[in-house]
Amino acid sequence: MSSQPTLTTSRLVLRPIQMSDASEIQRLAGDRDIAATTWRIPHPYLDGMAEEWIRGLEARYETGATAFAITRSEDGVLLGAIGLEICREHERAEIGYWIGKPYWGNGYCTEAARAVVDYAFKTLGLNRIEAHHLAGNEASGRVMRNVGMQYEGHLVQRIKKWGRFVDVIVYGVVRSTRG
Repeated sequence: MSSQPTLTTSRLVLRPIQMSDASEIQRLAGDRDIAATTWRIPHPYLDGMAEEWIRGLEARYETGATAFAITRSEDGVLLGAIGLEICREHERAEIGYWIGKPYWGNGYCTEAARAVVDYAFKTLGLNRIEAHHLAGNEASGRVMRNVGMQYEGHLVQRIKKWGRFVDVIVYGVVRSTRG
């Protein structure tokens, strides 16, 4: 994914995901608690799933997506992933992210999300960033609020996760109102 930039913050390096990240992605994303808090991460996270996802990233980038490995700048440890699904026609993107459970509660996700939202507005020139989280995942809602997003709605039984319907909470921010 050579066409995707690397972003840096005070503690993090957000870089293109590489095939060499596959085993650590599988280990971290394979935790049931990670899958339980996300819309799209499956559980169990089987052998080969990380490699398949990584192989598909280049094509997704070409059609308007980014995916960054969230790594610690001090030692390069992979902490999670963050990305944007971009809709150029409407100058907006949906941000999605996850952080490995051993790294929860350290502010890494907020720091990474702030960098990606800044990149989306300042570099990509997008007008709107939106996000959603599963009802009950208040930590993700805090990340959204911490990067300037506003609550926009509660979608009742929006998705079916593990055999039951789950509500989805929606947040968004537009470039002109971001504080």
